[in-house]
Amino acid sequence: MISLNSIRCGCLSIPHLSIEPGLVAITGPNGSGKTTLLEAIAGIQLPAQGSILINTIRPREATIGWVGEFPDLNMTFTRVIDEIASTLRFSHQPCRMIDESVHELTTTLNLEPLLDRPVRTLSGGEKVLTALAAALITKPDILILDETDSHLDASTLRSIDAIIRDANVPHVLFATHRPDRVASADRVIVMRGGEILREGNPDEVFMKSFHGSDHLSPLRSLRDPALWRAVHATDS
Repeated sequence: MISLNSIRCGCLSIPHLSIEPGLVAITGPNGSGKTTLLEAIAGIQLPAQGSILINTIRPREATIGWVGEFPDLNMTFTRVIDEIASTLRFSHQPCRMIDESVHELTTTLNLEPLLDRPVRTLSGGEKVLTALAAALITKPDILILDETDSHLDASTLRSIDAIIRDANVPHVLFATHRPDRVASADRVIVMRGGEILREGNPDEVFMKSFHGSDHLSPLRSLRDPALWRAVHATDS
């Protein structure tokens, strides 16, 4: 369980939010606070007020995997194999254990052909897969993906979603604007202006009004354009 109480952090103003284990989509218009929320949960930003606990411990005490929109901006090493192994090396794990972990994970993810490739030669999808492997190799308590899907084609995204589903990470949080990914989540958090507008399963969130009426209740699909105009509208 991730628990946020009385949070003030950047644009965020969240009195209380509890996030159960599972696949959680965070959506809303640009500037709504999605990245700030994820950074606070990851311990990258510290709240000016309030507390965040991950199973009774603070974010910086938890093991958290992070994959951003442009993962290569945060890559340190030139070769794929070194980038995937980097988190274990930084934590001073035994070399044999690191080699075994890299071999096991990259075999599972079918990344062996990429291991000796320079990171700069990878496609966008291959860079995301490399960053995802580097995040998963630590067996994180939480996996966070901040609009990682923004530049991926549908086929690559399906492969990545299958990997995430099979990884057995207790908490997976991802920010997205893509309705198909929101529809696939166990829970959805809709944000606007640094606040939580709605939270629940996809049907609960999108088949009800955001303001107490039922003007969205006739919508039949998360792919309905009218729904997304309502979600991402800049006014309230």
